[in-house]
Amino acid sequence: MSQEKLEFLERSKAFWNPGKTQDWIDMGVDLVIDRREGYYLYDMDGRRLIDVHLNGGTYNLGHRHPELVEVLKAGTARFDMGNHHFPALARTALAEALAACAPAPDMKYTAYGSGGGEAIDIAIKTARHTAKKRKIVSIIKAYHGHTGLAVKTGDERFSKLFLSEDTEGEFVQVPFNDLGAMEDALKGRDVAAVIMETIPATYGFPMPHEGYLPAVKKLCERYDALYIADEVQTGLMRCGEMWGCMKYGVEPDIMVTGKGISGGMYPIACVLISERCGGWLKEDGFGHISTMGGAELGCVVAMKTLEIVQRPEVRTMVRFISDFIRAGLDEIMAEYADFFIGIRQHGVVMGLEFNHPQGAKPVMKHLYENGVWAIFSTLDPRVLQFKPGLLLTQADAEDLLRRVEIAVGLAREEVMGGRRRAF
Repeated sequence: MSQEKLEFLERSKAFWNPGKTQDWIDMGVDLVIDRREGYYLYDMDGRRLIDVHLNGGTYNLGHRHPELVEVLKAGTARFDMGNHHFPALARTALAEALAACAPAPDMKYTAYGSGGGEAIDIAIKTARHTAKKRKIVSIIKAYHGHTGLAVKTGDERFSKLFLSEDTEGEFVQVPFNDLGAMEDALKGRDVAAVIMETIPATYGFPMPHEGYLPAVKKLCERYDALYIADEVQTGLMRCGEMWGCMKYGVEPDIMVTGKGISGGMYPIACVLISERCGGWLKEDGFGHISTMGGAELGCVVAMKTLEIVQRPEVRTMVRFISDFIRAGLDEIMAEYADFFIGIRQHGVVMGLEFNHPQGAKPVMKHLYENGVWAIFSTLDPRVLQFKPGLLLTQADAEDLLRRVEIAVGLAREEVMGGRRRAF
């Protein structure tokens, strides 16, 4: 580590976030991102990394995609953030574009936040207003953000820290893929909405069982609850369709998109709302106010992002890259089958599972040392979040797989000490 970087990390601990900065150092990741371009990150010491973390899919199209840079620059000649109180050309145009590609035909409204957590809050408030009920059901080990209502739907690690854990039974959690538990939570008919990540990301991408998500939607309909789809990490073609829920045949009542919709260029998150659920927008349009939500420059970038991801060649590329990388990962898993034990995948949404309670952490470290950035799943550190970009080239995919093979071998040696055995 250079002296310059060492000094910078000390400043980071002193003035930004001492706990997070030190945690990364302790895990062997002294990354300070400097230049970035395409699917590459460059450390402040100049070292290049292939990015398959993508900050939760924020950089689906790569870092600083040239078309997004251009449209943002062009937008500044006419727009700035705008005034959230008034009708706006860019805000309405983006809402129209989202309605045109929505997963349900009656999703005609869009409400805006500046980030995913705020958008989840809007979704929950919308559901409560529509259903005239307070209770929200989510999944154990869920993650939907860190704002006021959103944090209550997630793992207690993030709510107890700030004394936000639910104490009145308004936020209920059930196991993923357990229809019996879901029905038990809903059958009292006192639930406003079920909120679901189509594939729970921070939990390590466990895949929905066959028929699970459509069955949850049917239970919601049976027991008068709404279905909120959190598509922040599974939308925008990552599963091979515009929205992940479409691959499972689910038409949500409310849907949240964030991260990737920004193109990584300007903060924005969106809540798509069905006609049935849009009553508050008519009753009191000032019911939710967000100064930076739906910022006009963000809308300009988001419209270009939507246009790019819907190009036919992007859909084709996603399928090719997901199949190509899966084939390579299968070969690596066969070589290290006692350590690398599973691949959870839908399109370019991938979780690599290792045979150790913290197995993804040494893999992450050795990937980092070998020029790849991927991150362990916070709520299941056996699983590495592995998220190739939508436009990754075959050459980059081949380079990525070579580096992954080296890193997995080194991590296995570190964890297992050369012993070919199961834990």
